[in-house]
Amino acid sequence: MRITSWKFGLTTAVGRIVIGIIFLWAGLDKVFVGDGKGGPFSAVGFLKFGTNGTLGWPFVSGTPADGTVFNPTHDFWVGLAGGGLMPLINVLVVVGEVGIGLALILGIATRFASAMGTLLMIFFFFAAWDFAFGIVNQHLTYAVVAFGLGVIGAGNFYGLDGMLAKSFPAGIRKWLMSGEPDESWKTAA
Repeated sequence: MRITSWKFGLTTAVGRIVIGIIFLWAGLDKVFVGDGKGGPFSAVGFLKFGTNGTLGWPFVSGTPADGTVFNPTHDFWVGLAGGGLMPLINVLVVVGEVGIGLALILGIATRFASAMGTLLMIFFFFAAWDFAFGIVNQHLTYAVVAFGLGVIGAGNFYGLDGMLAKSFPAGIRKWLMSGEPDESWKTAA
């Protein structure tokens, strides 16, 4: 079996678009729904109260006491929530999610969008520290998938990176887009 087939290209494009929709949806939810109470989105509540973390078996048995902090990075996130950077963080989260989502859906600047998506999900992974159901949660899963999309140059598969690549210098194609386009997968069995 060859991985350079139109099936691989189509599967890669669908995966890229689905992950893009997840990022876009999260960002648009923050734009249009905000805090859910009629106010604008703010990460302060999550950083102050959602970063205690959770642990599950085999690390914790029974019922932990209320207020138990499992997250070793908890103090960092709470300190960040009380600092003057919150307006910037709130904007970066929303703009980042929308931008990453759109870029992945369109397949443009795919490596950059994938790297930023991976970084964002790693931040969320450590901030949430949610291991109640095992070590692999949705943030880690999205980080790994976003990283993989960047590595394989997913924008070359039915994306704008593949169509526009020849218009950009090699360095831009290699590091920000999806690398050198190779269209042999379109005709391979």
